[in-house]
Amino acid sequence: MKQQIPNSAPRRFDVLSIFIGTSLVAAIGVPWYGITHGYHPGLWLAFVLLLGWNGLSITAGYHRLWSHKSFEAHPLVRVIFALGGALAVQNTIREWCADHRTHHRNTDDRDLDPYSSKRGLWYSHIGWMLRDYPATVKDYSNIRDLDADPVVTWQHRYYAALALSLNIVMPLFIGMLFGDPIGGLLLLGFLRLVASHHTTFFINSLAHAWGTQPYSDQNSSRDNPFIALITYGEGFHNYHHTFQWDYRNGVRWYHFDPTKWLIHTLSWCKLTSKLKRVAPEKIEQSLARMQLQKATAKVMQSRPKNKEQWLRLLDTEYEQLVRSLNEWSHCRQRWLELKTQTLKRRWDETELHHQLMELETALNSQRRQWRMLTQQFA
Repeated sequence: MKQQIPNSAPRRFDVLSIFIGTSLVAAIGVPWYGITHGYHPGLWLAFVLLLGWNGLSITAGYHRLWSHKSFEAHPLVRVIFALGGALAVQNTIREWCADHRTHHRNTDDRDLDPYSSKRGLWYSHIGWMLRDYPATVKDYSNIRDLDADPVVTWQHRYYAALALSLNIVMPLFIGMLFGDPIGGLLLLGFLRLVASHHTTFFINSLAHAWGTQPYSDQNSSRDNPFIALITYGEGFHNYHHTFQWDYRNGVRWYHFDPTKWLIHTLSWCKLTSKLKRVAPEKIEQSLARMQLQKATAKVMQSRPKNKEQWLRLLDTEYEQLVRSLNEWSHCRQRWLELKTQTLKRRWDETELHHQLMELETALNSQRRQWRMLTQQFA
């Protein structure tokens, strides 16, 4: 059967009406009302709180919890995320996750990835939702595990009522508390919804077009700290596509990733558990592999007289670094296993501790050599 070409796919007037209507009110109605009437400071505070609730419900809930199963959450947390997802008006958990899992399975495929970056920035940002493209047909076979979650099925069943209540009734009610129901609807309903939509959409568009690829170049995903600032940490997208089961996107302590901080903080309260982390040696090996690839390409491009010698040196140093990482990882795993056992003597007196310290010293030395070598081709 011949596949429809993109321009002939039928328009989705329901989605178009939502995006156009909310955007017009946010762009015209919100500033007009602000100039003529003003907004109570309490409404701005509520705006920030609701924006954070629906944003983190998408990133921590829809994305990292339900789409990737990177951690487990208490039913109370799942309900809060489900309600925040309805507030965000980005479809039900089932629908959202079906699209997202298909995206990861077929990233950048023009015909199979629902929001493929290969079709352009506009398409991956919002255009894919405006028509019934063949690529956007849902594959529910990839979310059978979610059908066993009562919170997911509950939200799916009552999604329309939840979305209308949270986006119209609740803003009006909060506005009434401050003596301004219309202001509440404009700020907490329309402006918040438009801001929420586009911060999420930036992950599908900008995070596949703008930034670096330190972990892999097998797809278009990028790491971009600026995008992370406006997407609750989702801007470290190259890491995410390389290690999608990790509950972190910003893997370094200094990476801005509020979603990671929320999940980790909730684990202290026993509200989240089984947080999945990629082993540090796997992360470092991916970084080194990309550095080798870029350095090799630079050598081939510059064509120095001693090109073969440089290539051999790069390969030798890379292989030595990987060996050091593997030895350190093996020793570290034995240490972790030993920590779970009852010991009669302190860990720092054992032979394994001394071995691990020696391996760490050797590994750090190897890291410095590798960094100095690859920086010459940066």
